[in-house]
Amino acid sequence: MAPGPHDLLLTNVLPRGHDTPVDVRVEDGKIAEVGPDLTAPAVETLDGGGRPVLPGLVEPHLHLDKALLGGGDGTLQGAVSATAEAKEHFTHDDVLARAEDVLRRALRHGTTLVRTPVDVDPTVGLTSLDALLELKERWAGVVELQVVAFPQEGIAARPGTDDLLVEALRRGADVIGGCSYAEDDVEGCREHVRRVFDLAARFDVDVDIHADFAAGPDDPRHTLATFVADVTAERGWGGRTTLGHVTTMAGLTTDTRRGITERLAGAGVGVVVLPPTDLYLQGRAAPVAELLDAGVATALSSNNVRNAFTPFGTVDMLDVTLLAAHTQPFGTTAGLDRLLDRVTAGAAAMLGTGGHDLAPGSRADLVVLDAPGADHHTALLDRVSRRLVVSGGRLVAETVTTATLQAP
Repeated sequence: MAPGPHDLLLTNVLPRGHDTPVDVRVEDGKIAEVGPDLTAPAVETLDGGGRPVLPGLVEPHLHLDKALLGGGDGTLQGAVSATAEAKEHFTHDDVLARAEDVLRRALRHGTTLVRTPVDVDPTVGLTSLDALLELKERWAGVVELQVVAFPQEGIAARPGTDDLLVEALRRGADVIGGCSYAEDDVEGCREHVRRVFDLAARFDVDVDIHADFAAGPDDPRHTLATFVADVTAERGWGGRTTLGHVTTMAGLTTDTRRGITERLAGAGVGVVVLPPTDLYLQGRAAPVAELLDAGVATALSSNNVRNAFTPFGTVDMLDVTLLAAHTQPFGTTAGLDRLLDRVTAGAAAMLGTGGHDLAPGSRADLVVLDAPGADHHTALLDRVSRRLVVSGGRLVAETVTTATLQAP
């Protein structure tokens, strides 16, 4: 059973944009007031100790079903093949255990909202999907989980997948996924996209498509971002469509990229950039600054954790933020602020979850960074732990670290 609403007074924390610490008063699991020296009866009072505070972190593209499977050969096709073989041995309990392990790590690092694409195909059937739907119910009220029915290996390319996607949506999948490069030829890929939107309309769900996951435009199956934008506009699914990866953009000219970003922005298509996987498999990532400057809703994500797609990872969205800052031009404080928005309120808005900030009326998901007296940028650069994690006004994780130095 999900935990109920909670009252809380969180004192002495520093939100972004504030020069001095404030208090946050929570009623019925939502932020009621933010300001100095607040007093109110509460079930619980927590002292932030002058530490920076952020809204709950958001992980908008995390493959929980495929986590912790071990590494591959460093290629996309190798990762798909290795995972296809591994799926032959998936069981409900195995998927549930690995997914919950990773979700616990994510919560410890302050993540309270996760969208997870879950493979649906004739090999694994609905085994993984059922496990993730169980996990969603089990973790309700602590971490909000959006489950995506995802045809990693294609729809037409894997006969039987279409029926499984329909059943997945009937069972409660929140989002229909797609993989626009997974069919045998470019026209098959276009038909794949159309079918995904057909299912979205039939079940009234959002669309989340893996797209253009290559180093350049040599394979036309990896050049379909603008096609997805056109279909989004035709179907009236603006603001409800997201693309993951689009690394192909990084191999194009500035003018060509500008044309793509303008089309995406005009159609209301968001982009999730996945630096750990994109850099590992393709050596590049979509240009975050250009996407933002064009008005494209943009978020960051881990994608995979310790498997053939990404053989490392901590499930820490601030690590992902810092990796993006290292590899794209975000070295200024203003740049870091832009990136922090990509893993908090901006990412939540992309997932259709409003009210994910430090303002009255928002759900009280709060992360206190263990950097007393420091600002958010210093805390990010120092890779500090999360002192307190609050979900819906309830303390759900606490980390206390102690360092002892034997030095002058």
